Amino acid sequence: MKNTSFVNIIFLLIAVILFSSCGKYLVQSGKASYYGDEFVGRPMANGNKFSQHRLTAAHKTLPFGTKVIVINLVNHQRVKVHITDRGPFVTGRIIDLSKKAARRIDMINAGVVPVEIKYKKKR
Repeated sequence: MKNTSFVNIIFLLIAVILFSSCGKYLVQSGKASYYGDEFVGRPMANGNKFSQHRLTAAHKTLPFGTKVIVINLVNHQRVKVHITDRGPFVTGRIIDLSKKAARRIDMINAGVVPVEIKYKKKR
């Protein structure tokens, strides 16, 4: 009887390990901030000019054009943005949002909020 339970536990652990890597999204947690108005019109790392009126964001490593879901962990509001720039270069921050995106998740007054970002795995 003990042998069967042990085998079942091992089988379950193997299944969890195998299927946990099959998720649709990758997730990262940290803090988000948003661009100040002084960046409007300046070139971003992708070559386009920055606008506060688009749903865009900066990330240190994700490829340009990656669609990212940003979830404000304080109020659980979410927004989908496109990565168009590099940054933020402040310890603990994982993403900088345009003001339009920051408004969508109600973080303007706070300035910096804890977030979770989700993006699809490359196949």
